[in-house]
Amino acid sequence: MFALLVAAILLVTGGGSTARGQDAKATRFVCTSIPLDADPTCPVPPVPVPVGTPHEQDLRSTVMHLRETILQQKETMGNQKETIKELTSKLTRCESAQLEAKYKGSRRKQHDKANGKDTMGDLPRDHSEVVDHLGRTIQALKDRLGSLEQQTRPNLSNHAFPSDLREQLQRKLGDLESQLLNKVSELEDEKYILLNETAAHRYKTESALNALHERVTELEKESSGFKSPDDFKVSLHLRTNYLFARIKKSLPEMYAFTVCMWIQSRALSGVGTPFSYAVSGQANEIVLIEWANNPIELLINDKVAQLPMNINDGKWHHICITWTTRDGMWEAYQDGQLRGTGENLAPWHPIKAGGVLILGQEQDTVGGRFDATQAFVGELSHFNIWDRILTSDDIRSMANCSANLAGNIIPWIDNNVVVFGGATKLPLENCQERLVSS
Repeated sequence: MFALLVAAILLVTGGGSTARGQDAKATRFVCTSIPLDADPTCPVPPVPVPVGTPHEQDLRSTVMHLRETILQQKETMGNQKETIKELTSKLTRCESAQLEAKYKGSRRKQHDKANGKDTMGDLPRDHSEVVDHLGRTIQALKDRLGSLEQQTRPNLSNHAFPSDLREQLQRKLGDLESQLLNKVSELEDEKYILLNETAAHRYKTESALNALHERVTELEKESSGFKSPDDFKVSLHLRTNYLFARIKKSLPEMYAFTVCMWIQSRALSGVGTPFSYAVSGQANEIVLIEWANNPIELLINDKVAQLPMNINDGKWHHICITWTTRDGMWEAYQDGQLRGTGENLAPWHPIKAGGVLILGQEQDTVGGRFDATQAFVGELSHFNIWDRILTSDDIRSMANCSANLAGNIIPWIDNNVVVFGGATKLPLENCQERLVSS
């Protein structure tokens, strides 16, 4: 009994000294009876913590399960949002592409209408390709939407969401589904409209093609429907280096010639070059030219003679030029009247054969290298060449419309004259009208 009392006193004393070195709130005194042979300095065994009740453990497990379920569903919703965002982006691109195509088509139609052009060649790439692509995009969106519904609805029903959260998700998904269906419906409507527009445009295009074909046929008939093969004129309406006419037939070797034509110059200064004949090695074998402030010149083998003629008044004139290699004798006639004669123009030089005969341009090389400053502007007709010198009576009868002689070397006929660069063949006024205007 005494031993127990001593042990209690010692334990109390030790506990008191420990309490003085620690915080008062963390100190307590414990009195415990120990056997006589036990060491009073041994620590007191800890008091065991009571284990929780089964109800608390079930509650904790339910909370953890609900938390994991919410995290999984949150991840699923994030994936579904990305899918919905991707679908919305594709729909937006489809709408933008379709609106852009319609805008470009509208602008192109307005531009072509303003410029008086047919739009049959300015369509977008192909309406059928656009419609097919749009149909495939709509079907892909429908498939993605159906897959999204199948993936989403089981998740909503299988997981233990609170009723208000589940209803909110279902309502939001329903709204998105409605928006997607509306956009798909709008795209289908646009698809049908585009198909109808394509059919209408194809009909208009075919009508325009038929009308254009008929008009071309009429123009071809008009262009080749001259009253007679020589009843036409060549019109060179601009001073350029690309408008000209070419005589298909070439010249043989000649020791004399007569060149006659009807001519109407529309140049402000200088008639230009009514015709030129070039052969290999000599571009100026025969040339009739008036340029700058120089008088009309006749060049034969690059030798020059000035002709006393004046035809730059915008009226029709009949001119003829004769030449013979014998002493280089030449004569110039205007409107049936002899205006001048001369000699020593390339005497004893025969005209070379196989060259190129051009109306309206001066040749620097055979058949080319034209100079716009030397081009003829106006109308030419009845360009004929003989390999002999015509009499003054023959020339006068052609000028006063009492005769119409065709050249035995180069006759003026439709199928022997080819026009280039925008030069045209037009019906010719009758001879009396030309005579009155001269």
